[in-house]
Amino acid sequence: MSARQSPQSPQSPSDRAVARHGWVQAGAAVLAAALAMGVTAVLGLWAAGAADLPDGAFPRVAAATVVTAVGGTVELSGNAGGLAESSAGLTVVPLSVGLVGALVLAAGFLRPLRNRAVAGVSELGGWAARVAALWLVVLLCLSFAARQTFRIRLGEGELADLGDVFGVSPEVGFETALAPTLFFGLLWLAGVLVLALLVSSRAPLPGRLLRFQTSVRPAAYAMVLLLLAYVVLGVAIGLVVAVTRGRPAETFAVILLGLPNLVWLCLTVGLGATWDGRVDGPFGLPMPHVLDQVLRGKESAELNLSSLAEYDGRVWWLVVVDAVLLLAAAFVMAARSPARVRAWQHAVHLAVALALTVLVICLLGRITAHYGLSVLGIGDLGGDLGGELFLRPQLWSALGLALLWGLVMGFLGALLAHRVSRRGRVG
Repeated sequence: MSARQSPQSPQSPSDRAVARHGWVQAGAAVLAAALAMGVTAVLGLWAAGAADLPDGAFPRVAAATVVTAVGGTVELSGNAGGLAESSAGLTVVPLSVGLVGALVLAAGFLRPLRNRAVAGVSELGGWAARVAALWLVVLLCLSFAARQTFRIRLGEGELADLGDVFGVSPEVGFETALAPTLFFGLLWLAGVLVLALLVSSRAPLPGRLLRFQTSVRPAAYAMVLLLLAYVVLGVAIGLVVAVTRGRPAETFAVILLGLPNLVWLCLTVGLGATWDGRVDGPFGLPMPHVLDQVLRGKESAELNLSSLAEYDGRVWWLVVVDAVLLLAAAFVMAARSPARVRAWQHAVHLAVALALTVLVICLLGRITAHYGLSVLGIGDLGGDLGGELFLRPQLWSALGLALLWGLVMGFLGALLAHRVSRRGRVG
């Protein structure tokens, strides 16, 4: 037989791996994720009333929403002519859109890897590189599409009169900052792919990393399950609110654009964390209204259990929900771990995982928005034509509380799972 392989000869394992990880599969995963995020953003913006934006801006605003959902940067700009001054800024991550994209992309990335124990670094790296290259193309297309300029009405009164006399036509626009968007968009992609490999028990790992899966995989799975449980609970509450209290469009807008922003904030508040914030002017926070009550009209207010309880005593139920769901997550983590892992080790694993989860929530959940307009010194970049909104965590205290909760719940969950038969998913 010839030394050269005939066309009918069987493929080697590496050849079959390449076939399973081709550009078509990578393109399908990336396009499915981009389409899912686009549809979610469009529906959410439509429910929020953005379909009435002038100059056909709705598709561009939807593109900007997807860009910010994956960590991209959209810069606001103002132009009010030589006799006026304007200022604007916005920093917010619509986590509903990002979560949908992350779930779809992770499923597409893991599909060719399922039911295998080990994969080489080159194989995983090549597959991830294909996905990243196509994801970069999607980011470029979205970045060039996400730009628009709007004219702002001065309203009535002396500002409107001055605008008519001096021909002041204030404008505010937005455009994507390309370099930061590409960098943070790829960083978001890397985080999604790494987390997908850590969470899925069916995904292969390089041989050198197998020894870490006992401590990392069950904890990562438990934290993802915890975050998704909060989202599901938030969707259920939102649907009830939409049916019983009216204004369903606004409720669906919150669900489709920023539900994780709200429910994961509640997760940290239930742990005892404090957020500093302010609401002033036309800006507002999504439901429930008690958040707006605590923060509006103050230079800087603290948002925590005690401040919220002054307006609504039901906020203490957040502690109960946190305790129940964290205990369930700790039980799941212990049940998916080998029997040789001791209770104090479960406690440490959950404490570290919960602290990292709270850190991510605090980084992604920050909100900053401001707009101001001044014509001939009238308005001072505030007043009726301006406003400010910010919400930022007291980070170190939040992380300390997460460590404490994780230690306690991890130990209790290990005790509950002590008699559960371990099925050897990790070992």
